[in-house]
Amino acid sequence: MTASSITAAMARFASGTGAPPESALAVARLSLMDWAAVALAGLEEPVAVMLRALADEEGGAAQATLIGGARKVPARMAALANGALSHALDYDDTHFAYVGHPSVAVFPAALAMGERQGATAAAVVEAALMGMEAACRIGHWLGTQHYNHGFHQTATSGAFGAAVAAGRLLGLDAGRMAHALGLVATRASGLKSQFGTMGKPFNAGIAAANGIEAALLAAQGFVSRPDGIECIQGFAETHAGEARDGEGALAGLGEAYWFEAVQHKFHACCHGTHAALEALIGLRAEPGFDAARITRVVLTVNPRWLRVCNIPSPETGLEAKFSYRLTTAMALGGLHTGALDVYSAATCTDPVLMALRDKVEVTADAAVSDTAARVMIEMQGGTMHTAAFDLDRPLPLAGRRAKIAGKVRALLAPEAAEAVIALDDDVAGLSARALAARLAGLAPVR
Repeated sequence: MTASSITAAMARFASGTGAPPESALAVARLSLMDWAAVALAGLEEPVAVMLRALADEEGGAAQATLIGGARKVPARMAALANGALSHALDYDDTHFAYVGHPSVAVFPAALAMGERQGATAAAVVEAALMGMEAACRIGHWLGTQHYNHGFHQTATSGAFGAAVAAGRLLGLDAGRMAHALGLVATRASGLKSQFGTMGKPFNAGIAAANGIEAALLAAQGFVSRPDGIECIQGFAETHAGEARDGEGALAGLGEAYWFEAVQHKFHACCHGTHAALEALIGLRAEPGFDAARITRVVLTVNPRWLRVCNIPSPETGLEAKFSYRLTTAMALGGLHTGALDVYSAATCTDPVLMALRDKVEVTADAAVSDTAARVMIEMQGGTMHTAAFDLDRPLPLAGRRAKIAGKVRALLAPEAAEAVIALDDDVAGLSARALAARLAGLAPVR
């Protein structure tokens, strides 16, 4: 497989007739459950309120559900608003093959297009899975240089995934799917400089919307560069893509699903902080551990995270989600980092937490993987505590489902939580419109 054929290979995958394995579909259903929960929990976030208002004001064809909105709106606008809504809390899943959030870019596009087309909910999940798989593999092919240069892979690679999902539900053949991907190559955008602002969740929304737009135009015969991802002056070349060996990025495509390794969040902050948080929580639980005796804390992480979640002195709840030093202080101070309300301006200015925060040093080591962290805590008298944690530890499907169900129950009121958890079993018997109606019924119009 050469770099020059990556768009064609992805287009064949996206338009093929082969069904994904049940193991991958099972994980996708869990991500649907997780995605629905974080979307419903984020209804009152400012970015969600503003985009709903924009969608309601613009109006248009009643094609797809605007979660929390007063009416149905065009599929592209529903994808934009619902994508941003579901990333507003930064509590959605992450895939470390490309360091992106797959569900928030792809599920909104798949659901909106599924509603528009009158598809089944099972078809939505299958299309979303294939789109998320595409995002993982294209993102991996673009490589760490693309991400480290400042591009937000949730938005860039996510837009390609959204186009795959939307195009599959439209029934695009490989030729038109390639044109959809080529068109996304000129539309995909999103910058990491927006982290800590409303611009970050907006990035997820524009990925979903761009995917729908490209797929709809391709379905009409719209022509673009069908090799727009990898051609000269194409997406990879102009967006600092490494264009890694295509054979590695696409090995087993359609048979082995990388998406199965997706990581679900159990702390309501940037996923780059989670390995450190798990290590810290483990140390804090040791008998006799006393945070008041800490003199120094050293976190060691992969260098890529220093430009993502290392805001040294955050002032807002959003900034707190991207601060190694403050999240460390929160964990050591006994705050529940899975709770939404602890990420606030008050937490940022709490004198006890600020004192702990200022004892934290963040260092980098390229030998530490993207999913891992090392922690060293020095206590009064010179006693040292050390721990390491890697998020890439296998978690059985039943265990993962139980943890996600616990997260859903923590985020939502009991009745809503059980309705979301039931999606894992109910999807097989629902239409896309019934699935969207369930979500709308759980989201009071704001």
